[in-house]
Amino acid sequence: MLSDTESRTRYDRLGAAWRTADSPFQTRTRTYGAVPDLEDIFGGPGADLGGIFSNLFRRGATATAERAPLEQPVTVSLEEAYAGTSRLLTLASADGSARRLEVRIPPGVREGSRVHVAPDSATNGSEDIYLVVSVQPHTAFQRDGDDVTVKVPVPLTTAVLGGEVQVPTLKGSRLALRIPEETQNGRKLRLRGQGMPKLGGDSHGDLFAEVSVVIPTHLSEEERKLFERLHELRTPK
Repeated sequence: MLSDTESRTRYDRLGAAWRTADSPFQTRTRTYGAVPDLEDIFGGPGADLGGIFSNLFRRGATATAERAPLEQPVTVSLEEAYAGTSRLLTLASADGSARRLEVRIPPGVREGSRVHVAPDSATNGSEDIYLVVSVQPHTAFQRDGDDVTVKVPVPLTTAVLGGEVQVPTLKGSRLALRIPEETQNGRKLRLRGQGMPKLGGDSHGDLFAEVSVVIPTHLSEEERKLFERLHELRTPK
């Protein structure tokens, strides 16, 4: 029973919990301060936030650059690009010492090819190394992707009557090629599968023999008469 006026008043204001309203376990409302902004966190009013973030990103970029792979330029001949070759590199370690490493360049590399050298075999687990390949121009062979063209001298009589000529290859050997009769100067004849090996594959491009008709010189008297007779026959009346 609520017997006194004060208790009645507390009941009206607090309800059924009027007896424990002064208990140390009562629910209280707590006021929190304002949430700090970025300036408070990074140095108070006027802090250069742009500079702070710029430094953070710069550190990240520097760390990335430090892990960038090493690039080593190498130059090979076209024959070496055809057959594959190796190079001996001198590498500097972290303690300043140097060691020599033989690396393999696979068949079929072309200008600008990047050959990966695994870090565990190259630098004891540090940076990757990429060999950046340059291929020297060749005096006889012209490369176009995996295809190769070579000019082949063909005697005039062979070009006219047909016959057989020898075609040089990047292997160093020669192949027999049949020349059809009445073959024009500059015609290209295909030798399939005799071009450059395809990098990372097991097939080859093609070799094109470009006919270069050779005009005879130092004609004998009989040869000259034959050409004169041929000229008469071929000249319209």
